Amino acid sequence: MYRLLRQARESTRRRDHRRPQGYRKPELLAKRPKQLWSWDITKLKGPATWTYFSLYVIIDVFSRSVVGWMLATRERAELAEALIGETCAREGRAPGQLTIHADRGSSLRAKEIAQLLVDMGVEKSHSRPYVSNDNPFSEAAFKTATYHPSTPERFSSVEEARNWARELFIWYNHAHHYVNLALLTPAQVHQGLTARVLAARKRVLVGAYAKHPERFVRGEPSPAAPPSEVWINPPSADAPTSTAEASSPAPEPPLAGGVSRGNSEAALDAPPVSGYPGQGEARQLLAGVVDAP
Repeated sequence: MYRLLRQARESTRRRDHRRPQGYRKPELLAKRPKQLWSWDITKLKGPATWTYFSLYVIIDVFSRSVVGWMLATRERAELAEALIGETCAREGRAPGQLTIHADRGSSLRAKEIAQLLVDMGVEKSHSRPYVSNDNPFSEAAFKTATYHPSTPERFSSVEEARNWARELFIWYNHAHHYVNLALLTPAQVHQGLTARVLAARKRVLVGAYAKHPERFVRGEPSPAAPPSEVWINPPSADAPTSTAEASSPAPEPPLAGGVSRGNSEAALDAPPVSGYPGQGEARQLLAGVVDAP
């Protein structure tokens, strides 16, 4: 009987099965700030076992700057929707100029967020299932936060966690010098201060070379420049060159350099705390690093 069924191709399973879906690898390119964002949600340990706070963070992939964040007592799509909308409005993004990438968490793929992005003209992108390195910039930022000396093992309250996050992201944007950004801070790259900082470094190096040329065996030094392109999943060398760039307006001159691989109920009742420094505070933070070598 089974031989006859095999010959008639009737020995296979005849139940309805979900057809396997093919997920395309996201290949996203950013050549300037405010062109490609990455966002994710991580958990912070609360005062007791099995209590957590949810930290929502949006990062500009090109500059590594934290452009928006929120801390809540639970993970909800409504809060993420409000955060993305406020961040886009504050950063002044017009329709068709921005791509937002995220992994495949339930809140990150919620219908409310998808509809919001469609209404704002923002293109969305998601990681592949069970692929841990499709959202590397958000994961790297969370690792930096986890191992920062100011990060405690647990937070006693949501207010303590918000105060910690506020101080952390001020440091992260304005005082954290990225190796992959040629030791510039995310705020300097995001605010277009790269040329000014590199010119100041160049003057210092030229002065040092003029005084002691014997110390520079390779000739007159020049400061390193940050990458001109940042990829999420750069295409392989033998892949076709049809990869689409993240949505952008008219092209601007790229920077010199290489390529980088690269609130719960309480929150709903109270306005979310996003922790951005005021204009005067930001200028004070930048004043000491813009002209520094």
